[in-house]
Amino acid sequence: MSLLGSLLKSGLAMRRNAVMARRDDFRAQRRVLKKLLRTAMLTEFGEKYAFRDILHAFHVKDKHIFYEEYKRRVPIFDYNRMDKEWWNRSRRGIPDVAWPGKVRYFALSSGTSEASTKHIPETIDMIRAIQKTSIRQILTLPQYDMPARLFSRGILLLGGSTSLKNNGNFYEGDLSGIQASRLPLWFRQFYKPGKKIALTPDWDKKLDEITLHAKEWNIGYIAGVPAWVQMLMERIITHYGVKNIHEIWPDLTVYCHGGVSFEPYRKSFEKLCGKPLIYLETYLASEGFIAYQYRKDHDMRLVTDNGLFFEFVPFTDDNFTPDGDLVDKPEVLMIDEAVEGKDYALLLSTCAGAWRYLIGDVIRFTHKSEAEIVITGRTKHFLSLCGEHLSVENMNKAVGIAGEKFNLNIKEFAVAGKPFGTMFEHEWYLGVDNITGTEDPIAIRNLVDESLKVLNDDYRTERSGPLKEVRLHVLPVSIFYRFMKKIGKEGGQNKFPRVLKKQQLELWDAFIAEHAPIAAATPLNSPSA
Repeated sequence: MSLLGSLLKSGLAMRRNAVMARRDDFRAQRRVLKKLLRTAMLTEFGEKYAFRDILHAFHVKDKHIFYEEYKRRVPIFDYNRMDKEWWNRSRRGIPDVAWPGKVRYFALSSGTSEASTKHIPETIDMIRAIQKTSIRQILTLPQYDMPARLFSRGILLLGGSTSLKNNGNFYEGDLSGIQASRLPLWFRQFYKPGKKIALTPDWDKKLDEITLHAKEWNIGYIAGVPAWVQMLMERIITHYGVKNIHEIWPDLTVYCHGGVSFEPYRKSFEKLCGKPLIYLETYLASEGFIAYQYRKDHDMRLVTDNGLFFEFVPFTDDNFTPDGDLVDKPEVLMIDEAVEGKDYALLLSTCAGAWRYLIGDVIRFTHKSEAEIVITGRTKHFLSLCGEHLSVENMNKAVGIAGEKFNLNIKEFAVAGKPFGTMFEHEWYLGVDNITGTEDPIAIRNLVDESLKVLNDDYRTERSGPLKEVRLHVLPVSIFYRFMKKIGKEGGQNKFPRVLKKQQLELWDAFIAEHAPIAAATPLNSPSA
C-alpha cells in the first residue's frame, strides 16, 4: 500500500499544478453562463425567458451586454417561487422543465432558515460537477507535504443516511446519499463507513456501528459537520478507553469541514487528538459545490468554471428588508463588479436548473484576484431588529472571546430578537460542554455585549437607542442536540441555526420551557447588572 500511496501522491501533485493555474474568473463565468443557457435553451424555462435571444448578446463586443440582457429577461427566484412555478413539475416526472431531461434525484434540505423541507433538484450534470470539484479539493493535498501512506488510507464521510426513497418519478434523500449512490469505482475502496452502515437512518445507531468498526479501519481523512464529527470521536474514545482518537486512527491527518464556523470547535478537536490535524474548509450545498480551500492558510475559492454562475447582491438595507427578504429590483453584480470587504448575498444559476436563485448565504471577498471568500452568514440570520445589522461573523467572534476569557467550551449558540415593551432586546443561549453550574451568565453577557460594540458600530449605536436589553442563558450543549433530534434534524449536514426567528423560535421556546426551564436573566441595563 505504500507504493500505491507514493504513486497517488505523485499523480495528485502533477495534476494539482494544472488545477492551481490562475484563471480569468470573469471569462470563466461568461463561458459557464453561455453553456448553461445553450444547454437549457429548449426547456420550458429557456423558451419562456428567451435564452436564444440572450445568447445572441454574447456576440456583442461590449463585455457586459450578455449579462445585462440576462438580468433584464430572467427574474430572481427564491425557493418558494422556483418550486411553485417549475421544480414541482419536474417532481411529477415532466421532462425538460428547467433543465433537459427528467430529474431523477431531489436532495431534501431545510437549510437553517425554514422549517419546511425543500426539494432541491440534483441532475446527473450536477452530480458530476460536485464530484469533479471534490476531486479538485483532493488534488490540493500534496501542498501540505503529507506522508505518501496517507493517500492510501480510508476516507470517512459522516453524512446523513444514504438511503433514498423512491417516489415513483424520482428518488429523494440526503445529498450525501445521492452522491454515495453514484460514487466512482476507484473511490469505493477508500470510502467509509461503507454502504451498509451509511444506509442506517437512525443517527445513534449509525454512530454505534461506526464506533464498533472503527478499529478495523485506518482512517486518514474525515469530512462532516463539526458537531457530529466531534460527537463520533468522543464516542469512539470512550468505547475503547483510549486517550485520543489517534490511538485508534494513527494516520488521521485531514479534517474537511463546512457549513458553520469551525472556531467554536477547534479547542475540543485539539483535546480529542494526539497530534495536530490539517483543517480544510469547504462550501458544499445542495445547490452545488460552491467553494473550497485550495491554498494552505487561505480562505475558500469560488468554483467559477464548473456548472455554477454567480451573481452578487450587496447585502444592504437598500436591497433587503429587516427580515432578510429581497426587495423589488435590487442591485445585482457580476463577479468582476464585486469588491473586497463587502457582504453579498449569492444568486446561483446551475446545471441542475436553478436560475438566478437566492440561496440565502452571504459571502465576502477576502482576496478578489483569487476569488477567495468567507461565509459571513445568511440573509435570514443577520439580526437587525432596529438597524444593528448583527452578522453571524460578529456573533462567532464575540462568543469566541467570551469562551476564551471564561475558559468555556461553547460548542453551540443561538440568539433571538424579541420585543421589549415598545423597544427591543436580544436573548442569547450558549451551549456549553461539561457545564458546572458555576458559570456567571451576567459576566459572560457583559463581555459578549461589549465585544459586539467594538466589532459592530451599528450595534453600538442601537444599544444606546431602541435595543434596550440583552439577556443570556448558559445551557448544557446536550439541550441543543436534543432539540435537533426532536425536530428531526439530528446528524448529517444539519446545523443548529444561529439566529432563531418565527416558527423555529416558537419551537425552541416551547422546548426550553419543557426540558430546561431557565430563570429570567437580570437585564443588562438594570442597577444590579
